[in-house]
Amino acid sequence: MASTNKQADAPTVIVTGASSGIGQATAAHLQRSGWRVFGTMRRPDPDKQGPDALTLDVTSDHSVEAAVAEVLARTGRIDALVNNAGVGMLGAVEEATVQEALNLFQTNFFGVHRLVRAVLPAMRARKAGRLVTIGSVAGFLPTPFDAFYSASKHALEGYCESLDEVRPVGIHTVLIEPGFIRTPIRSNVTRTAASIAVYAEGRERVDRIFDRGVQAGIDPLRVAEVVERALTSARPKLRMRVGRDAHLLYYVYHHLPGAVFAAGMRQRFG
Repeated sequence: MASTNKQADAPTVIVTGASSGIGQATAAHLQRSGWRVFGTMRRPDPDKQGPDALTLDVTSDHSVEAAVAEVLARTGRIDALVNNAGVGMLGAVEEATVQEALNLFQTNFFGVHRLVRAVLPAMRARKAGRLVTIGSVAGFLPTPFDAFYSASKHALEGYCESLDEVRPVGIHTVLIEPGFIRTPIRSNVTRTAASIAVYAEGRERVDRIFDRGVQAGIDPLRVAEVVERALTSARPKLRMRVGRDAHLLYYVYHHLPGAVFAAGMRQRFG
């Protein structure tokens, strides 16, 4: 463990959703790189995750404010935020209730906003900081039976573009767009309560395609390494994609005629 003096001098970062997957890999990688990492999750285990693991529910204003206040009380600074916490939902648009969609947005979109609002005053006071958000290729490439996850990631695209308004006060915004990453995310995907028979075959086909994609995905450490570059680069890009599939999909989506791309998507998802 780093000494107290080294910890006091280390830059401080909050990583949400650090119990597994990209968040866990990012927290561990940044800690190895000399950062003081406050990994947050709903139910941390100090014996496994260390003394700087914090309880945080991104859907709760009070929980977010308490966690940020705790970090400032311990360190007096917040150099960076990595918004990673997120959930998925499988179902046709017609099958999803408004409440189910709202629940997803509370985590994937408003959870990001809660953290950003909570850390910005401390960053503005120091005229420095990095706001990194884990988005997805789903932010520019919607897929069937994934409408509200895609919508939440699309929302983050626009949000982060506007959030770049903080650049004049010394704070940089970066949106990470990974492709398929080998994480436990599929085990955390919820299904809509309603199930309409006409959509069943297509929904299950897409579910299998996503499962195979995640199983064949790249190591989450690759995302963690890109996050570190976003935090340390003198002039980070607003968007940083991770994985060959993410770069390829971005290229074909923006360069193929719309009708040709749509036909390819229909073929891909049956």
